[in-house]
Amino acid sequence: MRLKTLPIIVAAFFWCALAAAQAFPTRTVRIIVPSVAGSSPDIRARQIAPKLSEAFGQPVIVDNRPGANGLIAAREVVKAPADGHTLFLALINNAVGDLLAIDTCCRLGQELIPVSRFSMTPLLAVVNPAVPVRTFAEFLDLAKAKPDTLSYAMHGPGSVSQLVGEMVKLERGARLLEVPYKGVNSEIPDVQGGQISAAFLVPQVVVAAIRAGKLRALAVMGPERLPILPDVPSVAELGMPQLEATAWNGIFVAAGTPPSVVQALHRELVKAYNAPDVRDQLRSGGAYAAADTPEEFGAFIRAEKEKWGRVIREAGIKGQ
Repeated sequence: MRLKTLPIIVAAFFWCALAAAQAFPTRTVRIIVPSVAGSSPDIRARQIAPKLSEAFGQPVIVDNRPGANGLIAAREVVKAPADGHTLFLALINNAVGDLLAIDTCCRLGQELIPVSRFSMTPLLAVVNPAVPVRTFAEFLDLAKAKPDTLSYAMHGPGSVSQLVGEMVKLERGARLLEVPYKGVNSEIPDVQGGQISAAFLVPQVVVAAIRAGKLRALAVMGPERLPILPDVPSVAELGMPQLEATAWNGIFVAAGTPPSVVQALHRELVKAYNAPDVRDQLRSGGAYAAADTPEEFGAFIRAEKEKWGRVIREAGIKGQ
């Protein structure tokens, strides 16, 4: 009797899943962003929100929930119904937070599952023009020959800026003096003024200063050069691919969201990411769209956690 009813049960499950995908979404979709309005992640979310709204025929709004290094926003998504109507624009900070075991409520790849990676922004290694180096190799050699004489700005324990400094130490033996800053990008005036030697920043916030000669860009910390700074070599072409460091973001949903809904979201997100105006805006800020599958995004997250987990362990970095 059970064997006879099994095909019926399977068929019912299939049609229910199909119906869920066809019905989605049935109300307003929220994109929860873990940073303030006007920030780079917020701008990214507002690029794709109207495109998703047009595709789905429902309002798509951006909901800013900054604080606690991304945990406030992540918790909001995890506690929402797992039906795809609440999206999370996760950042690299969230992956690092998982490694520091700050809170196990909302881990990427567990309580939150990937839909598609959005933007990738390789960091730039920049110095004050008075620092007596012209290349990234010279910068590393000087930091190795004279430990802790060159300073760099970082934004607290476990921040990407700190991890990059520690990675440089681990991979190249170059010791830089950490100078903590509370606000992201608040160090730029001090690097321009010479109070700080160097910083590792996203291109869009320093490209104008580089073109004006107020900062010197030594390397793109990614696999290739950037169209907006074609004369700046990448660490990959310099033979240092292990020093690649990229600020990234991507869309997650709560675990338990139906696979059919995840696929519907993925399909429309990729279309939004690849829209010409979105790609042009990304390129103008030194970024590009990844637009990968949920499986590829999941593999990327695991690789990032392995890479930065090693740095955290070796450097003895603890969460706060």
